[in-house]
Amino acid sequence: MTQLSHPIPPLYDENSKILILGSFPSVKSREQQFFYGHKQNRFWKVLAALLECPVPVDIAEKKKMLLGHQIAVWDVIASCNIEGSSDASIKDVKPNDLSKILDSCDIRAIYANGNKSYELYQKHIYPQIHREIIKLPSTSPANAAFSLERLVGEWQLILESL
Repeated sequence: MTQLSHPIPPLYDENSKILILGSFPSVKSREQQFFYGHKQNRFWKVLAALLECPVPVDIAEKKKMLLGHQIAVWDVIASCNIEGSSDASIKDVKPNDLSKILDSCDIRAIYANGNKSYELYQKHIYPQIHREIIKLPSTSPANAAFSLERLVGEWQLILESL
């Protein structure tokens, strides 16, 4: 098990209205230095379907899509012990400080991409900031119980906050 620090800065600007939090970047995301880098992760397909735009193919397009639709993205964990990309292996969590995002833009709602980010937020961040988080099903390929269509249906909730 390896102690790792989060290598990717948060993505947001002064116009961001919602914040989507994952748990910690996968091996592929750490390699690419950007969120949801594993080609099997359905995050980009889900958001593109909801926002009615093409699926972004590179980091520049991903940033443009998110910021153009007032979406901020980051993760709950600043550092932890983790084996590979396994959320189940996460231990010794140090949470990210969300204040830099929350103090600089009008975040209307915070969403968790999956159970682990929701649980870690409730344990490590909610007691400090007292902002509710809404749990959405994970876009990870490990969440095989959810088809792309079912994910899109569940994630439509974010549109209410944009």
